[in-house]
Amino acid sequence: MARPVSPALTDAERRILEVLWKKKEASVREVTDELSRKKPVAYTTVLTMFKVLDKKGLVHHRSEGRAFIYSAAITRSEARRQALENLLKSFFNDSPSVLAQHLIDEHDMDADELKALQQRVDDASPSRTPK
Repeated sequence: MARPVSPALTDAERRILEVLWKKKEASVREVTDELSRKKPVAYTTVLTMFKVLDKKGLVHHRSEGRAFIYSAAITRSEARRQALENLLKSFFNDSPSVLAQHLIDEHDMDADELKALQQRVDDASPSRTPK
């Protein structure tokens, strides 16, 4: 039995989208070749991943001869936003402040990074409403 499609972007899906963001559009063969530069990947695996990405609405495709040419349906920024929203819901009770506290507590931040973060907080508009 096939596992259900995850609404979150998987690492493999993100790697494919990274290629599309870089190239603007590419065939399955071109993406397979690009991904195989770092680690061998089968054409059929990439083809299957494109079908999943298409089902999720994350890619568009057009026909060129017998091949499909794919392009990303979302920007890198949109993908980051979706990933962050999923992370917030899954691990941080939908709270950006809990995530920020976790990052400060669990990751070494030097004085300059903390100062820059404080400046961003100070500069944030108090009337800004969450998305």
